[in-house]
Amino acid sequence: MGYKHIEVKQVAGYIGAEIGGVDLSRSLSDEQVQEIRKALLKWKVLFFRNQNIDHAAQVEFTSRFGEVTFAHPLGEPEPVPGFPQLKPVDRKLYERQYGFRTGGPWHTDVTAAINPPAASVLRAVTVPSFGGDTQWSNLVAAYEGLSAPLRDLADTLKAEHRFNGRGYETRDNKFNERIAVNPLVSIHPVVRVHPETGERALFVNPGFVSRIVNVSPDESKYLLELFFKQVTKPAYTTRFRWNSGDIAFWDNRATVHLAPQDLDHLDVERLLYRTTITGDVPVGVDGSRSEVVHGEAFSAEVPSVFKQKAGSVAAQPALSSN
Repeated sequence: MGYKHIEVKQVAGYIGAEIGGVDLSRSLSDEQVQEIRKALLKWKVLFFRNQNIDHAAQVEFTSRFGEVTFAHPLGEPEPVPGFPQLKPVDRKLYERQYGFRTGGPWHTDVTAAINPPAASVLRAVTVPSFGGDTQWSNLVAAYEGLSAPLRDLADTLKAEHRFNGRGYETRDNKFNERIAVNPLVSIHPVVRVHPETGERALFVNPGFVSRIVNVSPDESKYLLELFFKQVTKPAYTTRFRWNSGDIAFWDNRATVHLAPQDLDHLDVERLLYRTTITGDVPVGVDGSRSEVVHGEAFSAEVPSVFKQKAGSVAAQPALSSN
């Protein structure tokens, strides 16, 4: 079945489509929203070129697909005034605040929370004239690409997702101090059943998964090496070259993504803003639900630790979601 209200152009073999025929500075029709959701479920990440929308329009667009969350469950060093839903993606901001630049390994957004975001929207405001690409990979294709015996094994496993769980940033700094006072840890099924499509996704990522539970440390290490290699296999990926005004919208339940890896040695400006949609608690093949170890559910509510640390900013009212 085709699309009547939007244009959809596939961009890679397993993942990604470019959407045309829409102006995100204007309110979308219900039919357009329905077809964008349909395309998202099929292609996992969607790209909208040359939109040039503002903060309010980004929040409005995101809200058409679900409740818009607070910027981040651990708060933000410099919240966007009037828009507590927006997370700035700014390498230099993090360097000023914490002494290092963001980037890191392949990851799915905030999987350390009991209910990771259902989807994420990223809007480019300022990007360099070269480099700075983002990559995504299809976790459903990664699962289906495993041999049958490995799929059967993965179906039975659970993994611990911990913020900063694999120790990629181990120095003493304000970032780790922020994590220490608000630990975020959950146990999720290694194979997640998508709540809308019923597809099975290999729900692991190098950024947040610390271990496979109920197996030995060596077995956990070898299983994670295998799974991480599988979910980042080039065949399942797509790569996006940003221009200012471009927007990416991805299904966080079925993808991992990789921030730019080629800019740390360069003094370039790159500013984007991310919004996320409140997600549900993952469910495994056997019907079991994820378990929280530490932390709160991630939603539009201001995290309690952030209220304590930044009451004046956190008191800003969140914009309503439609």
